[in-house]
Amino acid sequence: MKLGLLLLCALSAFAQNWPSFRGEHAMGIVDGKPLATSFDVPAGKNILWKTEIPGLAFSSPIIWGDKLFVTTAISDDPKDFRVGAYGDVEPSKDLAKHTWKVICLDKKTGKVIWEQVAHAGVPKSKRHTKNTQASPTAATDGKYVAAWFGSEGLYVYDMNGKLMWKKDLGIMNSGWFFDVDYEWGVASSPIIWNGLVILQNDMQTDSHIVAFDVKTGQQKWRTSREGEIPSWGTPNVFETKDANGKPHYELVTNATKAIRGYDPATGKELWHMTGKNFNSETTASTPVGTDVIYIVNGYPPVFPLFAIKTRQTGNISLGEKDSNDSVIWSKKRGGGRGLTSLLQNDILYTISDSGIATAYRAKTGERIYQQRISKKGNSFSASPVMANGHIYVGSEDGDVFVYKAGEKFELVSENPVGEWIMASPAISDGVLYIRSAKHLIAVAEKK
Repeated sequence: MKLGLLLLCALSAFAQNWPSFRGEHAMGIVDGKPLATSFDVPAGKNILWKTEIPGLAFSSPIIWGDKLFVTTAISDDPKDFRVGAYGDVEPSKDLAKHTWKVICLDKKTGKVIWEQVAHAGVPKSKRHTKNTQASPTAATDGKYVAAWFGSEGLYVYDMNGKLMWKKDLGIMNSGWFFDVDYEWGVASSPIIWNGLVILQNDMQTDSHIVAFDVKTGQQKWRTSREGEIPSWGTPNVFETKDANGKPHYELVTNATKAIRGYDPATGKELWHMTGKNFNSETTASTPVGTDVIYIVNGYPPVFPLFAIKTRQTGNISLGEKDSNDSVIWSKKRGGGRGLTSLLQNDILYTISDSGIATAYRAKTGERIYQQRISKKGNSFSASPVMANGHIYVGSEDGDVFVYKAGEKFELVSENPVGEWIMASPAISDGVLYIRSAKHLIAVAEKK
């Protein structure tokens, strides 16, 4: 029996984890076991399992060992939701009672292991018609699972579903900057770093970034983001080492008014970057680079890109320049809106919400190619992921497109899912996990 338990622990330790939004450090990239590049969900081709998930949510699945976690919000009277490209600012009228849940599934079978009701009641804040009441992706460190529901609070469970602690942080009013009555809901996901749960809360007033002890819920630090207005990006921690091998950590946030770097242990601001290149809302996160932070930041008509050196201090704003001692290169357009980028082998891959795929040389910013992914005119909100030299991106029309990484765009396949896709997929041990409108789907090459 003891030998069996030791073997189980060893297998779990070597499982390919995907602990937060877009995996480790939000990179969105894993290599290893072959991943299916062709599948058909309605036809059952290369589908390992398909499990219905009730409610409406954009949160992505996360994985640790053999456990997969998702969150959802179930409305007693669902209404006012639509995908596609449109500019309406009016919030949803879905004000019926909701039930917010955290669900744990077996990643191999799709069977529910446990589910917990985090909160139930009428939403304390409204959402956009293209947002949900459960859009932030959960995070785990293998011991705890942190689920963030905005105005409904922060909840931390152990891996078996026991509630360890919860926090009510008040009303999270993230919405249209020009009128506070237009509430759009939150989407920034929590991260767990070095025993801290970190949240980026950019709102109409009192924007801040805050850290809690993941074990006890004790607030460790809170830093005001004075002057910042609503944004929906997820923070990220970058680790570099000096010549002596000493690690240096930077907590980087992408937002509407400024890009900022903090000490994640204390919350102290290290550097900031402002400028007229920033425009309206920001939703993308920050892909990790080697000693370089790549920022995708934009909203029509400006979609800038920035390559920023790590270990900076003070004000590193560009002014009228395209580069300076802190910023290696920048572009006023080309960054896209809403989708987080990918970085591998000195190539930075971006995708716009209208489906334009672009590749840049990460060191210089030189554009390698720009190509429309599909002729169908799809809209895209789910950030792409990469495995074994292939990029996977889901569309709001319900297809997953696969194209090759590298210096030439080559579409490999268009794979029907049959339901809209707004959540970024997860990858673990040769399986692609897709969250669609109503289901969680495991895609794997069948032998």
